[in-house]
Amino acid sequence: MKFRLRQMEVFRAVMLTGSINGASRLLFTSQPAISRIVSHTEQTLGLALFNRVKGKLVPTPEGEALFREVDEFYQQALRVDAFARGLAAGPSGTLNVSCSPCLSRGLMARAVTRFVQRYPGIQVNFHTTLLNSMAQEVLSNQVDLAVSVLPLEHVNLSVQPFTEGRMVCLVPRGHELAAHAAVAIADLARYPLIAHHPSIPFGQLVSAAFRKADVALSTRIDIHQTDVACSLVRSGAGVAMVDEFTVDGMAWPELQVLPLADEIRLTPSIVRSVFDTRRTHADKFADLLVQLAGEEAAAKPALG
Repeated sequence: MKFRLRQMEVFRAVMLTGSINGASRLLFTSQPAISRIVSHTEQTLGLALFNRVKGKLVPTPEGEALFREVDEFYQQALRVDAFARGLAAGPSGTLNVSCSPCLSRGLMARAVTRFVQRYPGIQVNFHTTLLNSMAQEVLSNQVDLAVSVLPLEHVNLSVQPFTEGRMVCLVPRGHELAAHAAVAIADLARYPLIAHHPSIPFGQLVSAAFRKADVALSTRIDIHQTDVACSLVRSGAGVAMVDEFTVDGMAWPELQVLPLADEIRLTPSIVRSVFDTRRTHADKFADLLVQLAGEEAAAKPALG
């Protein structure tokens, strides 16, 4: 290569500053060294890049034309340099992730926070989605991964359970049910009950639990969002059977969370497409989420 990178750098510096002296200050190089490189460049290329007029360097038309090419190349080199420094600083890009609404205020909020702290160069797009929309979001690549509160069944989905949870009883603080070490389904049925509508997965879990306990299910209020049930209990509308993840994300001292004697398990899962075989930011998030869930399960306090 006749026109070397160092020669381009010196030529550009002279063009920008208009003198050998200015270029030497810009590049922290001696004036004789700059002058030698300029002369050698002209000899190598067989071009007069500057005219010497009264002690000043005036670019020739060829020098002006060459400068446009060199400056464009230099700007690209700066972008490559910035990219390399970005790689050294850590990963960059975007992670698209969704989760069940009940996970968004507690576990997932903490996971996303830890993720952006660990990978500040990665932009996170985070939203909630219902179970019946989750498979479509994952398989259409609207999200890189989803986190469901209940396992999804689909031939093209990879579903990885990573922690466990329970349905719990939620009552106003000081409610007479709080005297029970654990609340039985039969005990719960004696009070105005707020529960998920039977047409949705949480509602089907509740209905199945009542059938198993051989207790008739009679709800005062059917809800579709668990946080609504919490608000209703807080307002005195009744007691509720909800998932523990929602109440984990709410700090309401007026409410009391009680364990159920009849255990209803929840298995939050990481949902990926089986066609996604690349190592991506989703892998980083999945590893972090599994680690965080394990830490929190080990430190989990008793309900009450």
